[in-house]
This record gives sequence, C-alpha cells and structure tokens, in this order.
Amino acid sequence: MYLPDPSYLQPGDTAWQLTSATLVGLMSVPGLAILYGGVVKKKWAVNSAMMAFYAFAIVLVVWSLWGFRMGFGNPMALGKGIMSGVVGVPQPVLNSHFEQGQALIPLLSGLMPNIRFPESSMVYFQFVFAAITPVILAGGVLGRMNFKAWMLFVPIWSTLVYSVNAFMLWGGGWLAQMGAVDFSGGYVIHVAAGVSGFVAAAVVGPRLLADRENFNPNNLLMAMAGAGILWLGWNGFNGGDPYFANADASAAVFNTNIAAAVALIVWMFFDMFATNKASLVGAINGMVCGLVAITPAAGYVNGYGALVIGILSGAIPWFTMNKLGRVGIFKKVDDTLGVVHTHAIAGAVGGLLTGILADPNIVEYIGAKGTANSSITGLLYGNPHQLLVQFIALVVIVVYDGAMTFVILKLIGLVVPLRLSDAALERGDAMVHGETVDGEEIGPPAPAGHHTHAPSPVLAAERHESVKPQIDM
Repeated sequence: MYLPDPSYLQPGDTAWQLTSATLVGLMSVPGLAILYGGVVKKKWAVNSAMMAFYAFAIVLVVWSLWGFRMGFGNPMALGKGIMSGVVGVPQPVLNSHFEQGQALIPLLSGLMPNIRFPESSMVYFQFVFAAITPVILAGGVLGRMNFKAWMLFVPIWSTLVYSVNAFMLWGGGWLAQMGAVDFSGGYVIHVAAGVSGFVAAAVVGPRLLADRENFNPNNLLMAMAGAGILWLGWNGFNGGDPYFANADASAAVFNTNIAAAVALIVWMFFDMFATNKASLVGAINGMVCGLVAITPAAGYVNGYGALVIGILSGAIPWFTMNKLGRVGIFKKVDDTLGVVHTHAIAGAVGGLLTGILADPNIVEYIGAKGTANSSITGLLYGNPHQLLVQFIALVVIVVYDGAMTFVILKLIGLVVPLRLSDAALERGDAMVHGETVDGEEIGPPAPAGHHTHAPSPVLAAERHESVKPQIDM
C-alpha cells in the first residue's frame, strides 16, 4: 500500500541533504582518519586514526541527546540582551516527532522558508559538522595527548564550545541577530578547531624532542587519499548548507572547488620559490586552506570572489606557517599539524573576506514562489557594516573558544593526565593501544633515552627548533 509523503517534504531536497551529510561524514571517517594516519610518524598512525574514530562516535551520542537543541533549539533564558541569545535549551531528538516531523530552526523560522526535509535529516546533517570539528582540533595534539583525556575532552568540548558557537551564529543567536554570517562553518568549525587545537597543544605540552625533530609522514599516498576524500567531501560540506537543492547549492559547490584549486596552486608556487621543490604535504596544506577559507563565503560570493579567497588563503597561511611559525608564540607551542594556520587563520581570512566580497546577487534561499529571501552585501558592494560584524564575530569565537578550551583541559587534568608519559611517547601505538599499524609484534619498550631516527627535513607545520615547557595560558 502506498503512503504519501508529508505535504512539506520535497524528495529532491531530502535526497540532497542526506547525500551532503554522508559526504561530510566521509570527510571524518575515513577522510581525516587516514589523512592523519598517513601524515604522522608510523608509531602514531593507529592512535591518530582512533582519535578521529572515537570523536565521530561520541559526538553523535552527545548531539542526539542534548547538543543539537543547544545549537538549534529554543533559546535558554540566561538573562537579557546578549545572554538571551547564547545557547539553546538541551533536549533529546530521538522520538518520532523529531525524526519525522518537519525540520525547523525556531529563531529563524520567520526569516527563511520552511525547510523541506524531516528533522532527522537536519539533525544528521548538523551532526557531521559537529563531529568533524574536534577531529580537526585533534591535529594540534597528535603524538602526545593521553587518549583517556581525549575521551573526556571531546564530549565536554562539543557541549560547551561547539553547541554555543552553532547557536550564536546558526541557530539565531546574538551574533546572527547582529548580522554576522558564516555560510558553512568558517568560524563555527574551523576557527573554533584551530584556536582550540592551538590552546590544547599549549596546555597538554609538546611531543618528545626526537618526534619534533623527525615527524615525517609514514605513508604519503595514504595521506593524499585522505586529502582527496576531504576535497570532494567538501561538496556536501558547502553544497548542503542552503538546505535546498537549488542554484545557491550549485554556486557554493563551484566556488568551493575554485578556491581549493587556486589555494593549492598558490601554496605550491610559494614552496617552489622557497625550496625549489613542490611538496605534496604543502599541496595538501594549500588545498585545506582554500577549502577552509571558502567555507564561510561559499554561497555568498561569486566566482571572482572565490578566486580572490583562493589566492589569499594560499598565501597568508603559508606565510604564517613558514615564517611566523618560527618565532614567538607559534614557535613555543607544539601544534603538531599546524591547525592554527590551516584552520584558524584560513577560516579568519575567509570570514573577513565574506564581509568584503559578499555579492547581493548571490541568493542563499529561494522561497516557494521564487522570491529572494536572503542575500548578503559586502563592503565591495557598498556595505562596510558587514565587515565590522564579521570581525566582531571572529573576536567572540576566538576569545570564547580559547578560554573555554583552556578551562576544560585544566579541569580534566585534575582527573587524568593530559599528556602521555615519556615511556608511552617513546613507543606510541604499541603502548597506548597494544596495536601497531602494520601488525608488527609488540616487543619490550626501548631503553630509556634511546632514540632511532635519521635526520631529515620536517613538515612545514613541524619546523620547531627545541622543546619548550608546557605553557599555562
């Protein structure tokens, strides 16, 4: 017997949303899991992949039980003014009403047409964004964070940091009410992960000196495969955020690929100029920076804007990683994969450029009768206020996320050590998980003080000269 779909449901929009969510999910598992597993030292391949795998699983539980409604529900009454637009009321989304009812963002329901797919599609789509954020953050602490501390950190951070970010910018919170925009997570995801990863790297402490001096990738082809999944998965990352299978989704996908390609090429040319060699790791860094920077802008800018974002997101993070990374705070903090450069700085570049390059003729939402519902006008088109609110939103995310990450880690440190012991750092996966990436027999620990590594150039993100003591920020 045929049962008709609910009147609100559009099969095309629903299918695209579920497809987009799956593409974004693939960016974490296996995308980042195998990218991390390939780009780290061999003894850390299993641990790095496990950090991604665990984060993906635990965030789904948190998101379903309380996180989604904290990010996209009715506002929690914390006070007046700004405090009324900080976070939503925690609530599960596991009953039939939520799973098959029409998706709705309460505070935005009057500003956009009704979403034409079920709440369960919305919850899952937003979950894969929530999940990938701590996976990105992990890049700052690979190769030394205690896995038990990681198990505590991820659900707490997702609740107190990610859900708050999501509500303030996406759920109709006070930054959204101010006019700040973040199309698909340049601030909510990438600046958040980059800043928090950098703070976490400072609080947890550095890797062993031997690992900082020699942390060459154990399998670059595997890393490239993970990077490829990341690039193509980004079509769902940005293409799914109009919430409709419409012209804006197509423009967002096209702009995403333009920016990624241009940033990759720019980074590669800078590498060639500096070292006379084209680096695969450098190309991956450039690709990531382009994808990150276009994320807050993808459905607001035209192709020329995407081109500019690609150029600047290839150049600016390259400079901060390869030049500023050797001095000051960047040198003192052991940010394993340089997430502060490839995510925080790239995300900031894209978010601010959105305030400059947003084209009012690029429309995000289309109503039932084809009327325009939402477009953003940047400084270049006569609206300097957009750049101002983009800057304010950036400052809020940086300060709040950095401070909360510091507090969360310090509290966890009272319960379980944040950093693995030096003995565990010597052996890596064999001691931490009792498994190795190639299944080699696990033997006794190496003698104290024994290091076996050959001198070789390190990744651009790893150019540190000495181990600094743990930093209290």
